[in-house]
Amino acid sequence: MKKSTIVNLFFLALLIASFFVDEKYSHYLYYTALFALSGALTNEIAIFMLFNKVPYLYGSGIIEKNFEKFKASIKKMIMEQFFSKDKIDKFLELELENLDLAKAVDNIDFSPAFDSLKESIMESKFGGVINMFGGESSLESLKVTFNKKLNSSIKSIINSDAFQKQLKSLAKSQKSDAIVMKIDKIIDERLNELSPKDVNALVKNLIKEHLDWLIVWGAIFGAIFGLLSTLLFNVR
Repeated sequence: MKKSTIVNLFFLALLIASFFVDEKYSHYLYYTALFALSGALTNEIAIFMLFNKVPYLYGSGIIEKNFEKFKASIKKMIMEQFFSKDKIDKFLELELENLDLAKAVDNIDFSPAFDSLKESIMESKFGGVINMFGGESSLESLKVTFNKKLNSSIKSIINSDAFQKQLKSLAKSQKSDAIVMKIDKIIDERLNELSPKDVNALVKNLIKEHLDWLIVWGAIFGAIFGLLSTLLFNVR
């Protein structure tokens, strides 16, 4: 069972319990649970809208809407850091057909791809929600997981039979410029196989665990706000 589901069920039980406890404590439990469920459900709806287009709700489905931007960012990162002209020259010197390219992926800086995702989220309608929980800096906690998952995805592409076959066919070429152009085409072909829904699913898979925590923290902060508002009201 997901963490968010457990938290939601807990506060739902607390809300129900508020109708059966002593009146002296019932309003504390009621508003704490009510605010907690409101915070959790609000974040859950925001996350749903992040990955799904909802009719008449502007800004929903931001990932699919920006999938071309994500693909371009991933391609630029691969070409500049992995298949640049200088690196191709080195590959030729080291006999490209015998080189384990997958190992070189570990040295790639995936920051541009993550920054692209973070920028799209912050520029969307969900930027306001993120700002409530630490702002743009709070997304940095996703970076390590995102990098690991993207690293794994790129290795999967590189290790595929189709990619290896096309790459090895270039080993006899001595013109690095021509190789770069052909690899650029290969990357384009591979990325063009991805649909908006594929990119949406990929991004969701990369950060789904942290999205679940966003719902949990929404419930916790909501509970705190609910309890504080009740205490302040009673002080008055």
